Amino acid sequence: MTLTLIDRTRRTDATPGKDVVTTGTVPRKSPEAAPRRAAGREADGLAVASFVLGLVGLLVFNIVLGPMAIVMALLALTRHTRRRGRAFLGLALGVADLAVLAALVTANGTVAWSIGG
Repeated sequence: MTLTLIDRTRRTDATPGKDVVTTGTVPRKSPEAAPRRAAGREADGLAVASFVLGLVGLLVFNIVLGPMAIVMALLALTRHTRRRGRAFLGLALGVADLAVLAALVTANGTVAWSIGG
């Protein structure tokens, strides 16, 4: 017993209402569609990551997380993310991280600080 697969697709140049039988052909997507979606997802991920890093950076390790949040937010904005609000919020939180760091350095005179007082 032999199994033969037949792909029945409608062609645009065929007459309406009639199926065209072709064997071995697969409808192809445009090769540019997948990279565009991947780039969009990557930019959205950068926007969310900048927001999270900026938020965490307000509490701990702001000397590193602040600049990382700023860089990721700027990358997300240049790659035209759909989450522009989160990218701008990540940018603002990254700048706030650096402002908190500057305030703590001027208050304590050192980069090292503790929450307990």
